Amino acid sequence: MHALDNPDSIVREVEHAVARLATAREAIGRVIFGQRDVVDQVLITMLAGGHGLLVGVPGLAKTRLVESLGVVLGMATKRIQFTPDLMPADIVGSEVLEEGEAGRRSFRFIKGPVFAQLLMADEINRASPRTQSALLQAMQEHHVTVAGQRYDLPHPFHVLATQNPLEQEGTYPLPEAQLDRFLLQVDVGYPDLESERRVLLATTGVAEEQPKEVIRAQDMMFFQRLVRAIPVGEKVLEAILSLVRSARPDAGAADDVKAHIAWGPSPRASQAFSLAVRARALIEGRYAPSVDDVVALARPILQHRMALTFAARADGVTMSNVIERLTRPYL
Repeated sequence: MHALDNPDSIVREVEHAVARLATAREAIGRVIFGQRDVVDQVLITMLAGGHGLLVGVPGLAKTRLVESLGVVLGMATKRIQFTPDLMPADIVGSEVLEEGEAGRRSFRFIKGPVFAQLLMADEINRASPRTQSALLQAMQEHHVTVAGQRYDLPHPFHVLATQNPLEQEGTYPLPEAQLDRFLLQVDVGYPDLESERRVLLATTGVAEEQPKEVIRAQDMMFFQRLVRAIPVGEKVLEAILSLVRSARPDAGAADDVKAHIAWGPSPRASQAFSLAVRARALIEGRYAPSVDDVVALARPILQHRMALTFAARADGVTMSNVIERLTRPYL
């Protein structure tokens, strides 16, 4: 068992983790081209012990990324394709009535795909809000309850959900309570020209390179404990609290921001910042986070935890505009 009981041991383990994570990033980069920021943000999410929401139009390798992560990180992965007719029992599982050899009947629980270390919820906003909410208890409490019986989920447990933009047909907005459970919202954009050229050549040949395991699930669990052991300076904590509170219309937001925000982030955003900035420092080989990490993670942490007013949307104001204004004092 690794020890994290003193600064010297933390430094040693950080050095070890940095090397292992660099290998994992390289392995993912062999099959996912031109999405370095996306890969890093997903790794940050998992190192922080959270769940991630990947948003982008179809065809940008979101599903391929999650599958590759499951292999590279040595996690048992399952996939759910969300559709309008998907039911909650299709996610958590259900009880079936069985009859034994002696004719005695009894119920047996058949586990659903949520019982995985890495669950890919593909096109999560294609399903109804009722079905989407079936993930809430699992994401927050790491167990599900069926017929009054509690069933614990495996460790580690992460949900990486993919979502199409709401402008696409046949999509439903996610409930605010569920959005708040996602540590980061990762926006997946189109690749640049050179990356798209590599995708074209790599995926239309005779053989396509497959990801390989380089880290075990047990290692990831230790790295998650290591993230929590990394110290956070007072200056960084003050930046986190100040930024989150300035995004709330009734808690000290500037007038030019207050007019654009309908509602702001909860204290869960501060918790997400505290973990995510440490995870970002770890994958970049640093022993402590800085205010630059807070600024870099402001958009993926805040954008799904805030809402614009109707007037702001009518004036063409975007969430990116608001977050850029919020982070300006820290640049």
